[in-house]
Amino acid sequence: MNLTLHVWRQKSRDAAGQFVQYEAKNIAPEASFLEMLDVVNEELIEKGEEPILFEHDCREGICGSCGMMINGVAHGPLGGTATCQLHMRHFSDGDVVRVEPWRARAFPIIKDLIVDRSPLDRIIQAGGYISVNTGSAIEANAIPIPKAIQEHSMDAAECIQCGACVAQCPNGAAQLFTAAKVSHLGLLPQGQPERYKRVVKMVEVMEEHFGSCTMYGECEAVCPKGISVDFIARMNRDYLVANFKGE
Repeated sequence: MNLTLHVWRQKSRDAAGQFVQYEAKNIAPEASFLEMLDVVNEELIEKGEEPILFEHDCREGICGSCGMMINGVAHGPLGGTATCQLHMRHFSDGDVVRVEPWRARAFPIIKDLIVDRSPLDRIIQAGGYISVNTGSAIEANAIPIPKAIQEHSMDAAECIQCGACVAQCPNGAAQLFTAAKVSHLGLLPQGQPERYKRVVKMVEVMEEHFGSCTMYGECEAVCPKGISVDFIARMNRDYLVANFKGE
């Protein structure tokens, strides 16, 4: 299959960017979107041109580094997948595809399709961990956790910090990401001692960098792990309780 790509090219943070047209030729339907970009880059390198820069690592939907906007949708047209899991069979021969980086004030463009997502790291650093000294490792079944709570916690822990929720949100909000990180710890017994201090610290840092949530629901729609906006409600509830407690 052959496609026409309009790819955002930008040399640096301060440089002006623009869309550049490329032809992706003889792409196998079973190839992933990133593999298609690899083919385009190989041709560019052969011509002596600079390849398109984009982030990637595991290419298995685990690391969350491959995010980009494809025809205006974070990670592309197929729900529940990261860009690296999107295959070209979901496009048609002759399609025109627009590829650009995450569009959010909190994610400045570094180069081409690569953005600075460090504000998400700052939210984690503010409290997305358990600092209680637990001593040496204990038997896994020593602290019984009901199966329903365990699974709910794991649903939140599936977040891969890709930033799609921020990029797709009209407000550039990071509530879904923050709520997932708050909830997967706050639901477990090990996370209870710092539960309310944690939510206050993480929300305060989030509000420094990101917009406010007005429940458009776009975040849930593009999340490659299908994380529910219900976690936002849970985070808001914990935040209110924390303020009443004076945390």
